[in-house]
Amino acid sequence: MLTSYDFSRWITIYLLHSMAKIDYLRKQTMPDMLVKLYNLRNSWDFILEQKILGIEIRKPVGPEKRLVVNWVEKNFFCAWASETDVAISNKPISCFIAIKERELIGFSCYDATALGYFGPMGVQEIFRGRGTGKALLKASLLDMKLKGYGYAIIGAVDIPEFYKKTVGAIEIYESSPGILKTCLKI
Repeated sequence: MLTSYDFSRWITIYLLHSMAKIDYLRKQTMPDMLVKLYNLRNSWDFILEQKILGIEIRKPVGPEKRLVVNWVEKNFFCAWASETDVAISNKPISCFIAIKERELIGFSCYDATALGYFGPMGVQEIFRGRGTGKALLKASLLDMKLKGYGYAIIGAVDIPEFYKKTVGAIEIYESSPGILKTCLKI
């Protein structure tokens, strides 16, 4: 039988383990990457490919702002929700969303962390593997290209292979911890 002492001890061990894991993740190297926007093809075919799957890629409109920001916070991170708020508040909006059956399933932002930066981006886990993340990435980067950017920086990349393969991103040498170096502890 589990006593209150055993339960308290178990909770303490669990919390210490969780805190150690968070600290470990904070110390991991996550480099920035650079995308040459002028090398991207000016093709929006990925929008049609997603539409065939019943997924719409578009920018959110004003009344959707709070819904999108709350969804990002619920499904990802508080910091990403803050950046999404910034991106939707930008004029013009620098955020794209993915919708299936009138439900939000993914998002991508740029010019949210800093000008010229892509991210954050996320797709709900059950909808991954359908090209939606690639479509959101390409939509944001092509939008940046149309605004006149020559390059985009993808900050604190955790899956470099995805960005290398999808848009030819290259790692920026000695870029970790990058722009978030002096950020408040999250």
